[in-house]
Amino acid sequence: MELKHILTAVDRRKRQRRISPKRQTRISRNKAKPYLFLLPSFIGVGIFILFPFLDVFRRSFLDAMGGSFVGVDNYLTVLGKSSFKLAVSNTVRFIAVCIPLLMLLSLTIAVLISSISKLKELLKTIFLFPMAIPVASIVVLWRLVFDNSGYLNGFIEKFHISPTDWMNGPSAFYVLVFSYLWKNTGYDMVLWLAGLNEIPESLYEAARIDGAGKKECFYYITLPLLKPTAAMIAVLSLVNSFKVFREAYLIAGDYPHKSIYMLQHLFNNWFVKLDIQKMSAASVMMALAAALIMIGVHVSHEKKK
Repeated sequence: MELKHILTAVDRRKRQRRISPKRQTRISRNKAKPYLFLLPSFIGVGIFILFPFLDVFRRSFLDAMGGSFVGVDNYLTVLGKSSFKLAVSNTVRFIAVCIPLLMLLSLTIAVLISSISKLKELLKTIFLFPMAIPVASIVVLWRLVFDNSGYLNGFIEKFHISPTDWMNGPSAFYVLVFSYLWKNTGYDMVLWLAGLNEIPESLYEAARIDGAGKKECFYYITLPLLKPTAAMIAVLSLVNSFKVFREAYLIAGDYPHKSIYMLQHLFNNWFVKLDIQKMSAASVMMALAAALIMIGVHVSHEKKK
């Protein structure tokens, strides 16, 4: 009899777990709602991003004048251009120098600010102040400082040092690096501070009780827990590195010194000359390179897991 009661109870639970057709329809509708809300965004991305890129991909295999199929000739032409090689090397060099420096500098400032109690808000405002300055004003400031007859040359002449043409020589690259760091350090500092505030204080207290010092807490608690923040800051810093073209273009024009001739200059000059076939082929190659980098980052992240 007890076994019979148990089987009856099991059957009753199975019947209760069965979903009625109306409830199943309601569940499927609830699952479809998020996609309905995302549908306008998907349509916008398809119309304004995906379809234009597909058209760019199609044009990269055509002759710009006659529209005839030329195969990979446009790609070979772009790869054979010395200006393209120079622009790619300068852009890679700029990113490789600026992003590690920016992340290290902003993290150092964020750690120092988080460790003090007085003047914290004032220091945040000081480092965020460059973001509030318009690009045109920055260009005027840079010209006042780095021009042949600017303040910097006037200062070094007092020490009997010959003046330097800062923006028309190899030093132009370092001026651009300084401009990028000066403009974006405050922004990244705020992101690091947000990541630092998310770390529970109880972890540091437990580590101090076990005899850990400041260095041990930083290397074994702070840095590991800041990895998600570091990944986000790296992506945002990469995006912001392409915006430095505005300063370089307004200061030095279409054809600056070869040390700061970036991909943005190259694309701008091709756009002015209406070299559609070159722009299309170069755009496809850059998109492919970006996709390979993202795949490599994802694979390495999965391996670490």
